[in-house]
Amino acid sequence: MDLRIMGLESPLLSTLQHMMELSEDSDKSSSSINAPTRTYVRDTKAMASTPADVKEYPNSYVFVVDMPGLKSGDIKVQVEDDNVLLISGERKREEEKEGAKYLRMERRVGKFMRKFVLPENTNTDAISAVCQDGVLTVTVNKLPPPEPKKPRTIQVSIA
Repeated sequence: MDLRIMGLESPLLSTLQHMMELSEDSDKSSSSINAPTRTYVRDTKAMASTPADVKEYPNSYVFVVDMPGLKSGDIKVQVEDDNVLLISGERKREEEKEGAKYLRMERRVGKFMRKFVLPENTNTDAISAVCQDGVLTVTVNKLPPPEPKKPRTIQVSIA
């Protein structure tokens, strides 16, 4: 919109118009710069497609993730930065047999990943993972509660 057509030729208004035009141009050019990378999109889909249950017990936290059809070698359980539990892996597509073709393919294939920030009271040195019947169960033990500090008596000296 040109403000000069409406009879408004103030320097302030022309500066505002120029700024608005610049912001429109930068919006068009930055849309490709700000677009998420393929890696980010892939990792986001992998995290969204891996549902998990998290349970808290008096002495541990338990993470339960469905992993049908995967062998223990296809699953990786790691601790990052001393407080992030990372469960990842890859489900590979079955090799097609000669003469067979898919009519429908609904089961997800590809990489999967989940990250969980662990609470401060977890013992990251005591983590166990068991995959049985297509269900991965990761148990993270809690640290024992700190013992309450006993009051310390300070002797008062006479000056």
